[in-house]
Amino acid sequence: QVQLVESGGGSVQAGGSLRLSCVTSAYTYNTYYMGWFRQVPGKEREGVALIDSSGYTLYADSVKGRFTISQDNAKNTRYLQMNSLKPEDTAIYYCMAGRAFILRDSRYVQYWGQGTQVTVSS
Repeated sequence: QVQLVESGGGSVQAGGSLRLSCVTSAYTYNTYYMGWFRQVPGKEREGVALIDSSGYTLYADSVKGRFTISQDNAKNTRYLQMNSLKPEDTAIYYCMAGRAFILRDSRYVQYWGQGTQVTVSS
């Protein structure tokens, strides 16, 4: 069974920073693309960032230049560093794993983490 365990998140003022972490098994870490989607009530889940095992990354236009996805192979952990946060970044952030390197559609995601709340106040 694939498990994605998230940590991080919280509340911060606009312009601040937060870091999310997602740890999984070695098998999942090396088999699937991983990254984050986010969701606000009443809206569809949207892709934020993806990374593959070689470190190739993909970002949503809304977070380019502000968010950085990275990985620590020794810890089977991926990270999402979020800088210059804006109130519109407020959402539940979900770590994900899948076999398609696609951000535009959450249907390609195979596994989800439990989600963590990120709140940015103005």
